[in-house]
Amino acid sequence: MERKLLFFVFSLCVLLLTGVTDATEITNPILKKLVEKGVLTSEEAISVINEMEKEEADRKKLIEEKIDKKTTEQEKLVEEKIDKKITEAIPSDEKDSGDMVKAFKGFKLGFLWYISYQNGENGKGLGEDYNRFAIKRGYINISKEFTPWFSARITPDVNQMTDDGNFDGSWTVRLKYLYGQFNLPDFAFFTKPYIEFGIVHMPWLDYEEHVNFYRCQDTMFLERNETFNSADMGVTFVSLLGGTMDEDYQHKVNHYYPGRYGSMSFGIYNGGGYHAHEKNENKVLEGRLTIRPLPDIIPGLQLSYLGITGKGNKDTEPDWNVNLGFVSYEHEYVTLTGQYYTGKGNQKGADENDKDGYSFFGEIKPIKTLSVIGRYDYFDPNDDLKDDENERYIAGIAYHFHKQHKNMIVLDYDHVNYKDKSLKDDKRIQLTLQVAL
Repeated sequence: MERKLLFFVFSLCVLLLTGVTDATEITNPILKKLVEKGVLTSEEAISVINEMEKEEADRKKLIEEKIDKKTTEQEKLVEEKIDKKITEAIPSDEKDSGDMVKAFKGFKLGFLWYISYQNGENGKGLGEDYNRFAIKRGYINISKEFTPWFSARITPDVNQMTDDGNFDGSWTVRLKYLYGQFNLPDFAFFTKPYIEFGIVHMPWLDYEEHVNFYRCQDTMFLERNETFNSADMGVTFVSLLGGTMDEDYQHKVNHYYPGRYGSMSFGIYNGGGYHAHEKNENKVLEGRLTIRPLPDIIPGLQLSYLGITGKGNKDTEPDWNVNLGFVSYEHEYVTLTGQYYTGKGNQKGADENDKDGYSFFGEIKPIKTLSVIGRYDYFDPNDDLKDDENERYIAGIAYHFHKQHKNMIVLDYDHVNYKDKSLKDDKRIQLTLQVAL
């Protein structure tokens, strides 16, 4: 009985194993043939089939990944094309706004106007009365900083023509400044040095006009006597000396040319000034040196020298030279200056006379919004002649309605006394509005 039971169990196991083998159908004809001939067992054939199926699955997966990647790239390309179409559809003014913002970075726009009412008598032998409104200055300052070391400026200037043609009395625009400015690194004793190239500031008047802020009343002493003007075609080097004054001094007294030990400016120019073309090949050398001798004890005291050598702007090349000494004292409540000049000829080349003169200026500033000014000039246009001198007296009051010395109203009286008794004196009362930004 036991032998029969063991045989039954054995037979059942064989049938089960046979059933498992048969359950896996060998569909590959080559493998099936090899099993029938006894070359491979069914198990070996099934193992081969499983390996082949796995390889096929891996191959399909790789193909799918490549298809997905290609699809992603195609989708990205489509998105880029859509963005391009959208960008093209945006109005040009919105599309260019970013470029405009970049272009205006470092861009500055300013202006300076002198608008006057004048009533007086034009002397010099003429004795003509006048009663008029006038535009004495109309600047538009346009500047752009391209890099920390390079910027540019252009300043058109309003001028009234006085010829005998159809344009007599017309308001025209001419260039006052047009230059590139190269900022240099500090070196040795030189602080914040820079170079202007083009129609540039000459060394003197830009400095004096930032001590005596009343250019709106009229021109400074030497320009008033036709010795030279403020700009010319050429190159100018400017630098402060020995660092800068502290912020308190710059805020309360003066932030222009705030060199701790002074400042300097020198250059070479055509020689005709900004409103005359060059009439000879001579070049004029000009230089200013300003020393602040006691910055800790008397910070407002400065001593200046101006020298000019060259030829007047005529084809005959008359000699022209200038020697000027200048003393200034600036304080929160008072400004005082004195200068002495000696020289020969002038910028225009009108003569070769030896000349001299002196001038004093004072401003009392009891409060930020009010100033009282006074000035005295003495000028001898020819040292070899007697009784050809002139004396000028200026007195005025200024109301600073927005930023001291920037936006103000100035009322002044200007009187010129000619020693030559054949000439009548100049007399004028003037009300001027200065607008500055």
